[in-house]
Amino acid sequence: MENKNKIRSFTDLDAWKEGHKLVLMIYKVTKSFPKDELFGLTSQIKRCSVSITSNLAEGFSRQTYKEKAQFYSIALGSVTELQNQLLIAKDVGYIKQEEFLLIAEKSVKVHKIINGLIKSSRNHYP
Repeated sequence: MENKNKIRSFTDLDAWKEGHKLVLMIYKVTKSFPKDELFGLTSQIKRCSVSITSNLAEGFSRQTYKEKAQFYSIALGSVTELQNQLLIAKDVGYIKQEEFLLIAEKSVKVHKIINGLIKSSRNHYP
């Protein structure tokens, strides 16, 4: 019997799935940012959020725990960087409190899942 929960692609990772939802939230909320921020905070926040899922994808394709952990750790750093940028966006009035809380909550969830991914990878790869 085939295991339907088997992880075959980076898109099967819960960390990637939740990270992707976070990216979509970021793209939606940054549409309302001022146009003069297009090459500033808007660009930075988008690149940072995409970096999360990109590093998860790249780490997935690596063969050793050390390599996987390196990319997953970079993804973790990008989540933290994003959290900082979201605080800035909220504090300068680009994001409403309610939107901020939803996105911040999702970012915490992604952070926790990536931490779990790093720990579980240690047990499965040399």
